[in-house]
Amino acid sequence: MARYWIDIFAVGFFIVEWSVYAMTLEHTSYGRNSLSARMNVYREVWIRRMLERDARMVDMQIMASLQNGTAFFASTSLLAIGGGLALLRATNEALAVLGALPVDLSPSPALWEIKCVGLILIFVYAFFKFAWSYRLFNYVAILLGGMPPATQRDTPQAEAHVMRTTKLFESAGRHFNRGQRAFFFALGYLGWFVSPWILLVTTAAVVIVTWRRQFASNAWQAMEP
Repeated sequence: MARYWIDIFAVGFFIVEWSVYAMTLEHTSYGRNSLSARMNVYREVWIRRMLERDARMVDMQIMASLQNGTAFFASTSLLAIGGGLALLRATNEALAVLGALPVDLSPSPALWEIKCVGLILIFVYAFFKFAWSYRLFNYVAILLGGMPPATQRDTPQAEAHVMRTTKLFESAGRHFNRGQRAFFFALGYLGWFVSPWILLVTTAAVVIVTWRRQFASNAWQAMEP
């Protein structure tokens, strides 16, 4: 029974760390200095410079590459969901393999299935985020196509269109980041299949690595105002 309390504690730690990290990044003044937040500034810069030119084919090509990247991650999420379902179906085989190891790592069948369901739910969440991000990028592409001509760039209507497009662009990027964050934490979640103690370590490692990329990486320094 004590082991199950350790499992509950480890999973609770995983959920709290993910939630606190996400809220800190997206809803605090500290998060407004992240790499993602700094990139949002250049989304608006891009849209404003696009408004100043009539030839916008390159802009649409860049948007297409963003859409393709998002579609790739959405497809990968579906593959990961299928892998998780296959792992759930092969519970007996997986437990037999774990039971043959020198160190006893085999959980009960019920606990193994709970672990598999949790992993599947993470990838389902990631799929919804990537799918919605892809659709938002489609909407942004439509707004780029409806951008006023350069001769009207100083009008209130053009300014409103720039802000509308920028906000939708930021929303698309935010949902993409959430899906990618789910992928990172899914890697940490895999530690639970070994041990709840390993889950604690891998969760902390994921938080440290993702925090460093957002607030202390070379990319973050390069984007310093």
